[in-house]
Amino acid sequence: MTLTVLDPPRRAVFVSDLHLGSRHCHAAECADFIAALRCDTLYLVGDIVDLWWMAQKRAHWDAAHQRVIEALHAQAAAGTALIYVPGNHDRALRRFCGLAMPAMQVRRRAIHTLRDGRRLLVTHGDDYDAVTHFGGLQEKLGDWLYYRILTGNRLTNRLRRRLGLRYWSLAEYLKRQSGAAERYIERFVSAGLDDARLRGLDGIVCGHIHRAALRERDGLIYANDGDWVESLTALQETALGELQLIDHSGRVLSSIGPSQALALPRAA
Repeated sequence: MTLTVLDPPRRAVFVSDLHLGSRHCHAAECADFIAALRCDTLYLVGDIVDLWWMAQKRAHWDAAHQRVIEALHAQAAAGTALIYVPGNHDRALRRFCGLAMPAMQVRRRAIHTLRDGRRLLVTHGDDYDAVTHFGGLQEKLGDWLYYRILTGNRLTNRLRRRLGLRYWSLAEYLKRQSGAAERYIERFVSAGLDDARLRGLDGIVCGHIHRAALRERDGLIYANDGDWVESLTALQETALGELQLIDHSGRVLSSIGPSQALALPRAA
């Protein structure tokens, strides 16, 4: 399935970890995806602009990156509500939290209410770093290795495009082979769900760890919308209240239907 502007409008779409300004951002695919959206609310769930990368004087900003910004402006002009929840790589924007700007609202975190009444915490996810990270030299080595892997990921998919093959994440494949990476992911998921539970909410939507996922655990929803340097994924709530994890072409990867016990009555 290919996402087109002819598709039914979504109640909400969630994207995060674009890392605009970094050469690892798949900006062209992201710009096409956002330009084709029809939704009531578009949540930008952090690390939209990679201020860390720019601060190190390694900024990469080409026409595709600019098209992402133009697509966001077009969404706002079309009446889509934009809610920006900054992450750790665009942390400086948190000083504007609570403000309603002409094009968007900036929030430290948000709550999204599904059509069936369930409420989801929307947060980037870096608040859980104290629980999930190893720290010290091991973490610094991991960051260095990760960016080397992303370079290999970009080169691999450049070759795959020339061969007419679908996008495939080398970085995601390698992480799934690592027991340490899988334990890190599990700690993150548990921390996010614990936070939602303590707040009396029904689940969480987040990003940060570059691992797209949508599932239910112990009655709570865990939804990670992924990223645009590895997975090229997003989360959407359809007009009928179904949560779907989708890739950049609109292909549904996993879904959770509305709760029948809580579902709102449909209009006659």
